[in-house]
Amino acid sequence: MIEAFIAQLLRISMPYALAATGGAFSERGGVINIALEGIILSSAFGAVWGTLSFGSPWWGIVCGVVAGVIIAGIHALVCVWGRADQILSGLALNLLALGATRGLLKVFYNSASNSPRIGGIDLWEPLGFAPAGPLGTLIRQPLFVFSVLAIVLAHGLLFHTGFGLSLRAAGDGPRALDGAGLSVARLRVQGVLLSGVFGGLAGAWLALEQHSFTDGMSNGRGYIALAAMIVGKWRPANASLACLLFGAAEALQIRVTGDHIPTQLLQALPYLITLVVLAGWIGRAESPQKLGEPYDREGGRS
Repeated sequence: MIEAFIAQLLRISMPYALAATGGAFSERGGVINIALEGIILSSAFGAVWGTLSFGSPWWGIVCGVVAGVIIAGIHALVCVWGRADQILSGLALNLLALGATRGLLKVFYNSASNSPRIGGIDLWEPLGFAPAGPLGTLIRQPLFVFSVLAIVLAHGLLFHTGFGLSLRAAGDGPRALDGAGLSVARLRVQGVLLSGVFGGLAGAWLALEQHSFTDGMSNGRGYIALAAMIVGKWRPANASLACLLFGAAEALQIRVTGDHIPTQLLQALPYLITLVVLAGWIGRAESPQKLGEPYDREGGRS
């Protein structure tokens, strides 16, 4: 029972962790990325479309990531070069993703609610060893192993490389970075695009786990990932650990049933925990100093 719960917890937490990692890249560079919700939703559709079109879930993952990068690219174009309000841009992209995926469902699959069922990725046997049980099955899932490695490498990239140092400087001291001869705009765009890559993986994970695309299936995961990122202080490793809390709430919601607990309360549990955690952490979390502020090289802003 405990092993099954842990495996379910890890499965549920993975899209949160991937999206939170992507959000850390964007916001460390100084760009608020509310659009994570739309990135996950678009990528989930892209993963299903790619799997059905090319007959392979691996191609589905590629298409999901491409869809995420496209949405992130629009956000970067509007916010970095257009210097538009970053929160409004993200909300607009979330609404666009919701409407566009609903319309594409109708166009491609003649349905207003869900796509045809897709297959998952075949399990592998690491070094010829095939562990049994729910956790063993999860470890044999190639996308799970790849996602864990991607989060670890992302943390290293952000905090132990020259690129990561420059990206963090774009969010904390863009004028000094500009004075050193590095392009603030280019680094911020790269950070937002990386958020699209990780958000794309989150959407692909969600689609392959549920074996189909369902209208609105992101269901607030992008917003919860942002909350986990804040709790994790904009650090991918810490944010991923925070995602376990939200994943546990969702796993508990699925497992706990009974006449004495209203269904509505269980459904609201992940969001209630998000509010409680944010209320306790938001005042102590120090965001990048220039987060949300457009950089105008000539105008002196930032």
